[in-house]
Amino acid sequence: MKLDQSRPTRVAYLVHDLHDAAVQRRFTLLTGEGMDVRLGGFRRHGTAPGSQHSGQLDLGRTMDARLVRRAMSVLRHLIWPRSVRVLCRDVPVIMARNLEMLALACRVRTKGQRLVYECLDLHRLMLGSGFTSRLMRWMERRLLARTNLILVSSPAFAREYFGSRQGCSNDVLLVENKVPSLPRAEGRRPREEGGTVIIGWFGMLRCRRSLQQLKTIVQQARGKVEVLVAGIPSPAEFPDFEAQVTARPGVTYLGPYTQDDLPALYARVDYVWAIDYFEEGLNSRWLLPNRLYEGIAHGVAPIALRGVETGRWLEEHGVGLLVDDPVGELADKMLTLSDEAQRAMRLQLGRLPQEAVIQTAPERRAIALAVAGCRDA
Repeated sequence: MKLDQSRPTRVAYLVHDLHDAAVQRRFTLLTGEGMDVRLGGFRRHGTAPGSQHSGQLDLGRTMDARLVRRAMSVLRHLIWPRSVRVLCRDVPVIMARNLEMLALACRVRTKGQRLVYECLDLHRLMLGSGFTSRLMRWMERRLLARTNLILVSSPAFAREYFGSRQGCSNDVLLVENKVPSLPRAEGRRPREEGGTVIIGWFGMLRCRRSLQQLKTIVQQARGKVEVLVAGIPSPAEFPDFEAQVTARPGVTYLGPYTQDDLPALYARVDYVWAIDYFEEGLNSRWLLPNRLYEGIAHGVAPIALRGVETGRWLEEHGVGLLVDDPVGELADKMLTLSDEAQRAMRLQLGRLPQEAVIQTAPERRAIALAVAGCRDA
């Protein structure tokens, strides 16, 4: 079965943050596969971003780490759901990104509407053992009973959380954070033998321990290791991010970037930092981050911890640099790698099949078919 391009499948897509680049990527994927997407949700910034779809619904502003404020915003729309109901009216599919949007979707869903839950991250509240965590998981289980499909970005989320902790029997589709298309080639910086090694830390910057470790590694290496940082720091985790970065010579912050900037950014670095201690021991052990796929697609080896899902992915594919203790091991490992070993590492990256890190046309089609509830015969 295929989607009827003459009569596009209509989808109401409810999101936690209209500004999230991953939301825009998913919107682009679905519309690119012929779906008519109505986008609605909260935003983290002052104004709603422009949309390719005239039906975008702005539910108001929320903020990172302000859980009570976010809960009140969601509760307001649960009590008075008129605008959400209008957005979701007469669509065959509602897709909800994150738990609060799933609650809103269930509030307005009508009989026969397909419900898809997109869960690409797990908050610490969902993983604790206290009363609030148990209550949140109970609420999620109630909502999952009305859900047709769950999208996850890592097999560990399905295995360790929805399977083991939630006892979930729903259909689950793995949609990894792959690069939408092959990036353009960019000339790499030449690195002389024994020269400075540069680590890139790009994306959503929310891990305080990562920044501290990177600064320590730079200090230990005495000018032989530098760190290039780009992206948007979480104000909740880093109220004084630029001050923290500039306090350590050898660590440079370039500010936010766009997707078009990525080839030039990756061309400046030797490795990409794919370690994340945010929600340490829980979510951080299970996720497969964007920078894992981005780095490899741009020919840059990721650095990851052994024993976490990212490390297992790299080990399975035979690429990257794995460590148990970044502060104790990383500088020495990078600085003692011969030119021949570095060339071999890059050759290994180049030998990976593109579909390991690039979202192929058949894969995009399969995602759209699954969201729509179609079976590709």
